[in-house]
Amino acid sequence: MNPRLVALAGPLEGQVFELDRLPFSIGRHSSNDLQLRHISVSRQQCAIERIPDGSFIVRDMESRHGTFVDNVPVHQRPLDHGQQLKIAESLFLFLVDEDQTEEVVVPTALREGDVMANTTMEFPVAQVVYLDPEAMAAALDTQPSARRHLNALLSISTAVHSIRDAEALARRVMELTLQAISGGRAAILLVDSRGDFSEDGYSINLENPQKTVRVSRTIAERVLSERVALLSNDVMLAEDFEAVTSLHVARVCGLLCAPLEVQGRSLGVFYVDTLTGDVRFEEDDLRLLATVATIFASALENTRHLEWLVVENRRLRTADLDHGMVGDSAVMKRIYDLIARLAQADSTVLVRGESGTGKELAAKAIHRASQRADNPFVAINCATLSETLLESELFGHTKGAFTGAATSKEGKLEVANKGTVFLDEVGELPMEIQAKLLRVLQEREFERVGSTKPIKIDIRLVAATNRDLEKAIREGTFREDLFYRLNVISFKMPPLRERREDIPLLASHFASLFGDRFNRRVQGIAPEARDCLLAYDWPGNVRELGNAVERAVVLGQGELIRPEDLPEAVVESRSAQGPAPSNYHEALNETKKRLILDAVRENKGHYTRAANKLGLHPNYLHRLIRNLGLKEQLRDL
Repeated sequence: MNPRLVALAGPLEGQVFELDRLPFSIGRHSSNDLQLRHISVSRQQCAIERIPDGSFIVRDMESRHGTFVDNVPVHQRPLDHGQQLKIAESLFLFLVDEDQTEEVVVPTALREGDVMANTTMEFPVAQVVYLDPEAMAAALDTQPSARRHLNALLSISTAVHSIRDAEALARRVMELTLQAISGGRAAILLVDSRGDFSEDGYSINLENPQKTVRVSRTIAERVLSERVALLSNDVMLAEDFEAVTSLHVARVCGLLCAPLEVQGRSLGVFYVDTLTGDVRFEEDDLRLLATVATIFASALENTRHLEWLVVENRRLRTADLDHGMVGDSAVMKRIYDLIARLAQADSTVLVRGESGTGKELAAKAIHRASQRADNPFVAINCATLSETLLESELFGHTKGAFTGAATSKEGKLEVANKGTVFLDEVGELPMEIQAKLLRVLQEREFERVGSTKPIKIDIRLVAATNRDLEKAIREGTFREDLFYRLNVISFKMPPLRERREDIPLLASHFASLFGDRFNRRVQGIAPEARDCLLAYDWPGNVRELGNAVERAVVLGQGELIRPEDLPEAVVESRSAQGPAPSNYHEALNETKKRLILDAVRENKGHYTRAANKLGLHPNYLHRLIRNLGLKEQLRDL
């Protein structure tokens, strides 16, 4: 007698196993004489033994899913020649007679899988049929679901080539997969650089959209470690899932899970399940999921790399911030750093500071360093237009909305869609327009003048003001609710007098700029002229400095800018604080001092009368007194 098992179906189909050592054990663990690597096979499933009378029995070792002889579950039963032994998806024929030559015929019902199908199965991802063109062609002729799955793969292929955002890509792929497989929930669980499961991931829950889909770590770890695609329609009964609390708590009825792999590296798992008992997953569904996982893994890797490149490019652009501002002072370095950091967000920004400090340059720097850099930057000065014109400029108008509106016109807000809007002198906005701007910030929509149709926009707003808005709120000229909407992130551009160390650098910059513009060669600034620039308070800030240097370039005659090329007020400030830049200027300023002191003394400290006597405007007299350093002397009169 030569007992043996012939595999009729399952992963070992066609192989013959000699029972040369009895008892002959079968199970999932490698210590068995015959190892069946399947989730529905117990570690110690069953054993075939010879009893004293020479016949054979099969003994079930209290397995979870049972051992079947001729399709009947057994605990212990004689095993005769020609009987069939079924364990999970494997079907064996037991043979004893040496002269057995009859052809082995597999019953049709078993070959179709009445008992084996729709339980639990797994297969290596390398055996994915849909990734093999020849196998796919054969499947189209033999598998009814193949055409439906091919259509799903074509849709998914289109998605992965057209979507560049990782989250949007994952959501679209999960939606298409659930449509093809008829699952209720899907999730993508990712691993970090160390191979540990991270908190990052995506999910869709069609059965209860308000609840997050949680993937069993036990299932995910097994799929990744063994590199297999897994299917189970008996989750609540499966022995291997008995200790997986999360599946039982969620009352999962069936699940599919496949690894996400790129060039041998694991990115995570693609998981689908259902909480509905009447949904039964098929082997073809698992093969489709494994195929989609392979395609999606490559697309996800490419998308993440592209996103990294975008972030890195933005970081590099931020590191070399194209702000258009000049200055190396500590206060300006803090401004550059602040601009670089807040540019990465999309919050509303309020830039405060005196006129001429460079608030618009700061707004442009924020735009250029942001993710909106490739879209419009639209600047609007709120102080230069009447209320009617400003409303039309901001929101646009329809044809006939007011006298002279011969055609419809887009507003600046509409033109700036996807980009940045800069509202300069926002403190000058009329109250009615403040209310409309508040709605834009709250709802991100507005109507054109003369229209009731809302227009949706996506803009970032940067506002600027030199006014004390808190005081304006107290005076009732500025809306408090609008102020809080604008003041999400706020910073102040420093006046030039608070960063005097930047004045020489700025002056040289303007000298070069205007020299090129007016085709006039300017080698630099004479030390005496630089002293004048440093001594002056620059109430008009950088704008006033630029104007002063432009005047010097246009009116000067030498290659160096000298004191006599500068505005009178700038030169006067220098003579009040130290040695005069030349004998001429020294004598001139001494004369001015004497005339002013005499006039004020004669009019007993009355500045308006003193100004009239000198033929000056009172404001100009006050400026001369300040620039010439006469306040202390006049206080003693």
